[in-house]
Amino acid sequence: MKGPISQFIEKHYLHFNAAALVDAAKGYETHLTEGGKMMVTLAGAMSTAELGKSLAEMIRAGKVDIISCTGANLEEDIMNLVAHNHYKRVPHYRDLSPQDEWDLLENHYNRVTDTCIPEEEAFRRLQKHIEGIWKGAEAKGERYFPHEYMYQILLSGELEQYYEIDPKDSWMLAAAERNLPIVVPGWEDSTMGNIFASYVIKGELQASTMKSGIEYMTWLADWYVKNSDGKGVGFFQIGGGIAGDFPICVVPMLYQDMEMENIPFWSYFCQISDSTTSYGSYSGAVPNEKITWGKLDIHTPKFIVESDATIVAPLMFAYILGW
Repeated sequence: MKGPISQFIEKHYLHFNAAALVDAAKGYETHLTEGGKMMVTLAGAMSTAELGKSLAEMIRAGKVDIISCTGANLEEDIMNLVAHNHYKRVPHYRDLSPQDEWDLLENHYNRVTDTCIPEEEAFRRLQKHIEGIWKGAEAKGERYFPHEYMYQILLSGELEQYYEIDPKDSWMLAAAERNLPIVVPGWEDSTMGNIFASYVIKGELQASTMKSGIEYMTWLADWYVKNSDGKGVGFFQIGGGIAGDFPICVVPMLYQDMEMENIPFWSYFCQISDSTTSYGSYSGAVPNEKITWGKLDIHTPKFIVESDATIVAPLMFAYILGW
């Protein structure tokens, strides 16, 4: 029996993007019921939007098998976990002048739309602890992926002293506890990536202590080959950009470059995006375009919900969870 949120959705979400939301959520459910696995990709600032309130439960319920996310989403969920009370909301952000923005900078706030992340309590607090993890690994001659270092610090309990939200609302904590596979393409452009690069420039760390994007791709190729039997792997894309484009390319790479002609296509596809179809835009490309790139099969169930992911994703997850 579905809960009240799901019942409301089924009663009222009958047309247009609302209907696409329901169709895509039911397709996700069917994919899992038939034995499929699911990748979820996170672009934008979904962690700062506190998607963890629903995504963490999806992870705990076994409804997500692997995540691809930007470096920002990887770290910002943890920053929200340890510094939530210090965040500043600016509901009138559309009215801010350049001077207003400069004042926020001077007060060590970095703005993401209507939400300002506190530099000292978020960025520097995490830096202080993750630096020790990085340097400890290098001293032992060990190398890890960006998300593995984050898992280590979360599972160590070192950050528990700072928790300012209910830990069950942190998707990274849920992922760490399950040791969920994650790929983080382009991690270098995140705040922690910038900080790591600064240590390399200063000669305090070696770049090789952090495993690279190429290593993420080769790891993902191996994971996909091992997990695409039967119903196969679905692709649930929130936003666009590198978080989606990087992992979806693993299929044409295996098929075309590795000449693995029997490799299955992604077996479900959904994208939530408000990017309009335009010239050359990956984020705005309709699913059918991906057929020509060898990413989706002609028979792959394809859905696109053209709306705000901060509204749509929690509703879809609520429906899939039966809330």
